[in-house]
Amino acid sequence: MAKGDELIKYMTEQFIKYMETPKEVRKQAKASQREVREHWQYRWFGMVPLAIRMWLNGLRKKK
Repeated sequence: MAKGDELIKYMTEQFIKYMETPKEVRKQAKASQREVREHWQYRWFGMVPLAIRMWLNGLRKKK
């Protein structure tokens, strides 16, 4: 039961921290996060899509 208590304590701390930050600061942080966001393929699958694309381009050039 201790893990559940720790989780609730952590969630409460994060919620209070969120509520205490001014709205403008939260909006700024959210806007800057959107600019840095990676393409969905790389977030989900890492470098695998890039590797496959490079491999296929190499096969196409050989033909």
